[in-house]
Amino acid sequence: MLTIRMRRVGAKKRPYFRVVVTESHTARDGRALEVLGHYNPTARPETLVLDRERLQHWMARGAQPSDTVRTLLVRHPAPADEGGSAAPQAPDAPAGQQAGA
Repeated sequence: MLTIRMRRVGAKKRPYFRVVVTESHTARDGRALEVLGHYNPTARPETLVLDRERLQHWMARGAQPSDTVRTLLVRHPAPADEGGSAAPQAPDAPAGQQAGA
């Protein structure tokens, strides 16, 4: 079974993690199929950078996120579409005023 989990790559007492797709039985820092992003818990605010398109690709193929990755995904939701309907709209001109006057 495939799993999406974190691999530690940071120095001693300076944790830094890569979010990877790997077989569930491989070692924590073993060979990964793909690196999806990285997580830095020591930065303020903490940073999570993920290729969400590839994350969805692997999850659609049956990869299960670990408990920690699942928690990170909840704490760091995907940003809203910049061109979608979630963008705030400018208020219309008050009644009786013409645009450009």
